[in-house]
Amino acid sequence: MRIMGLDFGSKTVGVAVSDSLFMTAQGLEIIRRKEENKLRRTLARIEELIEEYEVEEIVLGFPKHMNASEGIRAELTQEFREKLERRTGLPVILWDERLTTVAADKLMMEAGIRRENRKEYVDKIAAALILQGYLDNRSMREKAGI
Repeated sequence: MRIMGLDFGSKTVGVAVSDSLFMTAQGLEIIRRKEENKLRRTLARIEELIEEYEVEEIVLGFPKHMNASEGIRAELTQEFREKLERRTGLPVILWDERLTTVAADKLMMEAGIRRENRKEYVDKIAAALILQGYLDNRSMREKAGI
């Protein structure tokens, strides 16, 4: 069993999965759609990946503003969460994703990926960072007996 991490954007969804020991997150792919409101194919692809990787839980990046307030992207993310839960039957945990895209961009700069090529990877890396943050927090809670 594994945990899936998602970075939900207006035209893309970055996807990552954990290893079977829930220690590391690996970026899988970026699901692209032509229109923001068209989610049928996106949800179908997520379901395929859930089955392929035997996912038991989903962590969805939750976009808060830096002052912790919630805007329109947060509302859209909550709606997406509800659709995911209904369609998959799996628990979907919202995880604070502030600065993950910035961190992903910084990692790509350090790796020498050219600026014009970063869009190809940023959502997948952001999904992995979201999931890794959740996995690290989960491990820390387990060690503390929480």
